[in-house]
Amino acid sequence: MDYIIQTRQLSKVYKGKEVVSNVNLHVKKGEIYGFLGPNGAGKTTVMKMLMDLVKPTAGEILLFGEGVHSTPHEKLKRIGSLIEYPVFYDHLTARENLELHCEYMGYYKNGAVQSALDLVRLSVGEKKPVKEFSLGMKQRLGIARAMITKPELLILDEPINGLDPVGIKEMRDLFHMLSEEYGITLFISSHILAEIEQIADTIGVIRDGRLLQEVSLESIHQGTTEYMEVKVDDVRKAGYVLEHQLALKNYKIIDESRIRVYEAADSQAEISKALIMSDVLVKEISQKSHSLEDYFMDIINGSKTSA
Repeated sequence: MDYIIQTRQLSKVYKGKEVVSNVNLHVKKGEIYGFLGPNGAGKTTVMKMLMDLVKPTAGEILLFGEGVHSTPHEKLKRIGSLIEYPVFYDHLTARENLELHCEYMGYYKNGAVQSALDLVRLSVGEKKPVKEFSLGMKQRLGIARAMITKPELLILDEPINGLDPVGIKEMRDLFHMLSEEYGITLFISSHILAEIEQIADTIGVIRDGRLLQEVSLESIHQGTTEYMEVKVDDVRKAGYVLEHQLALKNYKIIDESRIRVYEAADSQAEISKALIMSDVLVKEISQKSHSLEDYFMDIINGSKTSA
């Protein structure tokens, strides 16, 4: 397997506390990898170690098939990154900031700055100094700076932070284009699970510094479970009706008002009728399927075992 990023037992200890523990990442060339986890799970620390901004306490990092510490400057030329809050020269414009970055990187392709500004839809504000930019505009500029040299690998930490719904869709389309047309590998962390579900090929779930699961979105979707969700006024009575009147054993009480039925019945009408006839108030009944959010929460809560 051709991996752009691979880590082996990667660990980091801060002040006697292990914040990243034995993480084994496998990011394939050309894919979009979604790195998911709650706040404080260790996502940013892992990304900083990949960029050699933080030294690991133990373990090994391979980028492009080689150790991260062998010719690190040459490797960094092949990577674009946006980690945590992007920092710029605030008195300069977006264009001037990108020109300085290209100079620093030794990248002198004609039209590169304008192309990057166009791709992130920042041309409108290019005459403003960055200090007048909104959070969303700064985030767009950070993405432009990360991708301007068309690197082989993009490492993006919460890249849609601060963007409105239109901006999020534009970035989603941009990430797809960079992956599909340029063959760029994207390693993206995000807390917006619905967005990762729409762009990622593979997800890695991290909690308390430990990688719990690495799995392709395709396999999640292939294993998607269809179910019927019923909102009622009395879930325990509803459960009794399902089990003893309709002989449905495969159901789950989610909370005090919701119950999910995973076993096929003749129809929603059949379930609704049986509940109503037993004086259970049916507030809502609908056919659903598990989302990435459901899968993520199952892993975080320990309902699914790690791979």
